[in-house]
Amino acid sequence: AFLGPPEVNITPCANCINVTIKLPTSHYREEGKLLSLIDIYEELDYEITLKSQNGEHKRPWEKTTEEVFSTVIEELYPSRNYCVSVVVAASLNKHSIPSPWKCVPSDSMARPGYNVAAVAGAVCVSLVMAAALKCLHAGGYFLQSKSLPRALV
Repeated sequence: AFLGPPEVNITPCANCINVTIKLPTSHYREEGKLLSLIDIYEELDYEITLKSQNGEHKRPWEKTTEEVFSTVIEELYPSRNYCVSVVVAASLNKHSIPSPWKCVPSDSMARPGYNVAAVAGAVCVSLVMAAALKCLHAGGYFLQSKSLPRALV
């Protein structure tokens, strides 16, 4: 029987990627209960392949005893696209199907705070415009609802 593919989600952090991996489900039942791969094998090995414009880089095999777990890939270059694929294997079963590639766009790995600065700038600009419009309105430059006295008509 083949193991996989695992379910993979990635979220960007500052010069790193947080990879969340959910082990594939098994088809084995015991007393009507669906067994997890951890129930069956106790421990599984996983390998993450990282792909960027520099090519593919296989990270060392690691072990897990959890159904869902996360790992962080650090020291990445900003402004690059990174893709991740994960393969799971067991000591007794080396037949594996890797996960589909999941990619994180390079712009989302920009320094955190960039989006905060953009939002703060937009709020400041809108406040300045609102204040300017209020002054113009108070000065009577537009939206005059009062009619002029008859003597001035």
